[in-house]
Amino acid sequence: MVDFFRKYLLPGLIFQSVVIGGGYATGRELVEYFFPTGPIGGLLAMAVATIVWSISLALCFEVARITKSYDYRSFFKVMLGRGWVAFEVAYIALIVLVLSTLGAASGEIAALNLGIDPIWGTLAMMVIIAVLVFYGSAVLEMFMAGWSFLLYASYAIFVVFCFQAFGSDISHAFSVAEVQPGWFMGGLQYSGYNLASFAAVLFCIRHLTSRKQAIGAGLLAGPIAMIPGFLFFVAMVGFYPEIKEQSLPVAHLLSVLNIPLFKVLFEIILFGTFIETGAALIHAINERVAEVYHEKGRVLEPWVRPAIAIGTLFVSVVLAAKVGLVNLIAQGYGTITYVFIVLIIVPLCTVGIKRILAHKGEAA
Repeated sequence: MVDFFRKYLLPGLIFQSVVIGGGYATGRELVEYFFPTGPIGGLLAMAVATIVWSISLALCFEVARITKSYDYRSFFKVMLGRGWVAFEVAYIALIVLVLSTLGAASGEIAALNLGIDPIWGTLAMMVIIAVLVFYGSAVLEMFMAGWSFLLYASYAIFVVFCFQAFGSDISHAFSVAEVQPGWFMGGLQYSGYNLASFAAVLFCIRHLTSRKQAIGAGLLAGPIAMIPGFLFFVAMVGFYPEIKEQSLPVAHLLSVLNIPLFKVLFEIILFGTFIETGAALIHAINERVAEVYHEKGRVLEPWVRPAIAIGTLFVSVVLAAKVGLVNLIAQGYGTITYVFIVLIIVPLCTVGIKRILAHKGEAA
């Protein structure tokens, strides 16, 4: 059972950790990408994103396995040759963007719940991430897998409470909804930039030893990552379309529910999700740096890992303070989406498939 979990479920849970904390944990990302096409159109767009993730991740995991590319630099040297630098530039921009979002959201949650200056919530997130990345892959795998199960449970309970409180509003919104045009492109755009999160999963692909495992883990990763978002989206439909004006939709729903104990517990879970997302993204940078050290016959000093974390987080937090959460998600993510479609999906469907078919170790 442990072996099945590590090979088939762990990659999807880590991918889910990055995707959720990087955007839809607050609900703001779901508002930007899925509500413009209405409740039903939003669900169709989510289905598109899930399918794109599953197919793309299956290819990503198998290419990583057969080429032993367990960090994004090695992976994109295989996929893009000298053009791997283009991915690194875009990926670092995405990391700064996501960490900016996490920093802003952590600060807002701390301010709303504890009445303290937002900077203290952000600083707490930074310190915990630095500690986690210091201890490396094994600790991160355990933390992210365990927290993902807590997240699933909390979202399930959250939706049950929402249906109990305003289920009739949710049902009515779906019953009168019409499918708006643009849902396919909305799903494709959402999947495009989030797909880059697979770079934070590569370190655990070492556990996969066969094509069946790589393809299976990739196909499962799409639904694993999207199911909590689907539940959250359905809950928010009860306040469509006014929910689009909320900078933290999750805070609005929790306020309406007015269950103080659950509100505290749920936002603790969200805060932990921000931490695991930030830790996974920064760990991907650390693994890339460690691989360069390894090629030169050197070992990355342990103190370098938290130093990279603190430096990256500091730059991101400054950006968040200057731009703001809503503007970061509305402007930044949309800009970078098409870059990742070109750098990831196109090479996967050409070079990636060619490498997989040419691999003689196993039958296709």
